[in-house]
Amino acid sequence: MKYRFLILSLLLAGASVATVDAQEKQEASDNIFIGAGVGAMTVFNDGLNSPTLNINLQVGKYLTPTWGVRGVLSGAWQSLEKQNHGYSNYCKKFGEINLDAMLNLNSLFGNKNVNRAVDVYLFGGPTINFSTAVGGTVTYNQTGDLTQTPGEPTAVEFTPAYAYSSQGVKARVGATAGLGFGYNVSNKLAITLEGRLGVTPSIFGNGSDCRKAEATGRLNLGLAYTLGGKGFVPREAKVDQNAINEEVNKYRGELAQAQADLANAKNALANAKGVTKEVVKEIEVAGPRAIFFRIGSAQIDDYGTVNIQLAAKTLKANPGKKYKIAGYADKATGSSSWNQKLSEKRAQAVYDALLKEGVSKDQLELVGFGGTANMFGKNYLNRVVILE
Repeated sequence: MKYRFLILSLLLAGASVATVDAQEKQEASDNIFIGAGVGAMTVFNDGLNSPTLNINLQVGKYLTPTWGVRGVLSGAWQSLEKQNHGYSNYCKKFGEINLDAMLNLNSLFGNKNVNRAVDVYLFGGPTINFSTAVGGTVTYNQTGDLTQTPGEPTAVEFTPAYAYSSQGVKARVGATAGLGFGYNVSNKLAITLEGRLGVTPSIFGNGSDCRKAEATGRLNLGLAYTLGGKGFVPREAKVDQNAINEEVNKYRGELAQAQADLANAKNALANAKGVTKEVVKEIEVAGPRAIFFRIGSAQIDDYGTVNIQLAAKTLKANPGKKYKIAGYADKATGSSSWNQKLSEKRAQAVYDALLKEGVSKDQLELVGFGGTANMFGKNYLNRVVILE
């Protein structure tokens, strides 16, 4: 039974790596959590043994809204009462390390909103515990009526006597699995209630009736804190690359035409003789321009750089006018706080790029609007900075 339980828990742990939701991505430092819990532990051996104190410390990471992994350090006592072998040792010290895969049932069945109030999750994986080993010996004492009656066999009885002793620290490997409930006080803090069952060789060794496979149970109330808060960004949706290329080619054409006009003007000026003729050229006033970004990013790509260069040329030709740099994000992905920060970072990136091109900072105004729903009819078009 112990080995079947171990195999099932290892499969659950492996699934958290092999079945990572392909629609989610994050930085390595995102969604890391720490936690602690306190409760009771009992041994299921020759009946239900008296519960003892159980505390745990944990650290882990949410890989996706559905899957997570964690390591748990817990202890500190187990109790074993009357056994058929005559062994009893109450509150024996021990410690254990659990490696858990975590499966969020809310997300598994469709609710991937990380800001929901309640989470229900399964967890399980291998475990290893450490405690002093127990060795045992047995001797038999002869008892009974040894008086022999003529014609009848001698009545002889042997009564076993057990002796136990500690034999140093020993490690035992097994598996655990359990069910947890979490109440999310905020995007960072959750109150948790977890029940865990495990099967390992007994820490009481030869003194236990279930020496090779002893069942244990734990119930803990605790807290879990996610550093920076929970947040996931879906992998980049398919972008209409042809439409973007057409827009970029249009701007490239405008830039090439402007350069050609400038060259022609220089040639005309060089060839002019006699009367100096004043040439007045109408300068285009900057209209709205859009710089698009990849999902979850505030990095300006080559297409955006060309667009900014075109805008900078017009802005510098109109030094008396002021322009707004408005950043946006896709409301369909990410939390509100995440989208607000991302829209501000995008606006700041365009602002810095315009200053680099020689635009005066007195002409520019920064604003971030956070997540926007279907401003242009498609989610990926909302990942944009608009200059107007």
